[in-house]
Formats: sequence, C-alpha cells, structure tokens
Amino acid sequence: MSETTAPEHVGVLGGGRMGAGIAHAFLLAGSRVSVVERDQPTADAAAERVHDSIRRSVERDASLDGTLLRERLVCGTDIGAFSECALIIEAVPEDRALKESALSRAEAVMREGAVLASNTSSISIDDLAATRARPESFLGLHFFNPVPASALVEIVRGSATRPDIVDLARSWVQALGKAPIVVRDSPGFASSRLGVMLGLEAIRMLEEGVASAADIDAAMTLGYRHPAGPLRTTDIVGLDVRLGIAEELAATLGPRFEPPALLRSMVADGKLGRKSGEGFYRWPAVRGTEETS
Repeated sequence: MSETTAPEHVGVLGGGRMGAGIAHAFLLAGSRVSVVERDQPTADAAAERVHDSIRRSVERDASLDGTLLRERLVCGTDIGAFSECALIIEAVPEDRALKESALSRAEAVMREGAVLASNTSSISIDDLAATRARPESFLGLHFFNPVPASALVEIVRGSATRPDIVDLARSWVQALGKAPIVVRDSPGFASSRLGVMLGLEAIRMLEEGVASAADIDAAMTLGYRHPAGPLRTTDIVGLDVRLGIAEELAATLGPRFEPPALLRSMVADGKLGRKSGEGFYRWPAVRGTEETS
C-alpha cells in the first residue's frame, strides 16, 4: 500500500454525526465504506447523513461523482459487514461501557491483519485495549467535528500498539488529505486535554459574568487567531460530549477539570449546542446563522 492510498474497505460502527463524517472522508478518499447501526431506522438516518455530506461535496467540487460515492456506501445492521474490512473504526457515543461492547462486537468478526480503532476523545486506549483479543492491532483514531472541514486526526498509540500499525494509520490519515499527529495514550491525549481546559475556563467566565459568550469567543478568534472561540466550539462538539470528557479528565487528572455548574445545568436542560438548536448560541435550521444565546 502506498502512502496516499486509503484502505479498500472501511467499517464504521456508529453512524451519528461523527461516524457519518468519518464515512464521508473515507468515501472521498476512494474507500468502500460499511456503516453498522443498532437498527434499520438508525441505519437509514446514518445513510441520509452521509448522502447529505456527499451532496454538499459535489456542489463544491463538480469533478466528484456523487452516484459513485453513494454506491460505495452501505448502511445496515449486520456486523458481519466488517469481516473483510482492513480498518474498523468504532464511533459510538463517549461512554466507556458502550465503547467496550461495540469494540468487542467488531473484533469478533474482523479478519486477520485488520486494524481496529476507537474514535474516543478521552477514554484511555490502554483501558480499552485490556479487553481486546488483539491489542497490538488496536489504537485510537480521534477525528474532529465537523470531520469534512477538520484538518487533523489524532493517532493515539497504546502501550501494546505495534509500530507498523501506527505507521499504517498515519498513511491512511494522509490519504484522507488530513494531517496526523501521534500521541502516547494519556488522559485526554493532546487535543482534548488542551481544548477542554480552554472550554471549561470560558464557561466559568460566562458563569461569573466576566463577558458575553460572543465577547469571550472574540477574545480568542481576534486576539489569538483561533478559527472558532471556545464556547462556539463547545456548541459544535456538543455540551454533553464536553461534559463527558471533562468528567473523565476530572477523574484521572484532578479537580482542575471539574465541570462548571453552568455546563451541568445546560446539559440537564437539553441545551446541547448545535445538535439541539441551542447551547451558548442559538442554531437556527439555516446553517451558519447562529445567534448569541
């Protein structure tokens, strides 16, 4: 396999926003992609998400063949669809027990020589590897939301991960047109640990009335040239996702990652950010026209 060649067949377990984005990225790179969900209605919804991403890609780039891209995608409920995949990526919600169960299901059908990856943003790869039959072929592939627009994939190397598997993962990420970074398994890896810390402090500032959400974000976008402020980024990621990561980091790294009360209350009220229509900003149905909450 050359440095610029994506796997011929990729399996994605979980077709939510992240899973659909991952599937879309590999389709654009030339892979066949099988997405597996828990039931047929959820699988149909996953297919619709990916088809919508394909449509937008074709609108931006007329050289793409939308029909061919859709033909290379299969969404269903049969985990056996992963039996011929060179790479299987677990992309279920950020819950340790749920991820362990999903990885075990995928591992039960994966072929010899295949690579199994978790899209976790904070859960220890070594912890997840402890229940794997082939931990040497397991690693983290942390994609970022939204996947099509993100330039980075964080490759998380577990203690048992073989060096050649890391090299293979790096070449696959490059085939997607994205930049890989390789980090050793540690709480929050590199990206979540830094990003969550900034996001939590921004929430505390909002909670304390230091400034409005828009002004806190502007301090980082205009003052430090961040492409998006920490509160807007939290809306995009999902407040519930950020809360789960913060709780995981607080348990492993200490109280400096303790989630603010405002974050907990907003999640309890269903204000999860873009996916719910409201978080620190309001997100109308028309993309890109969010308003300060």
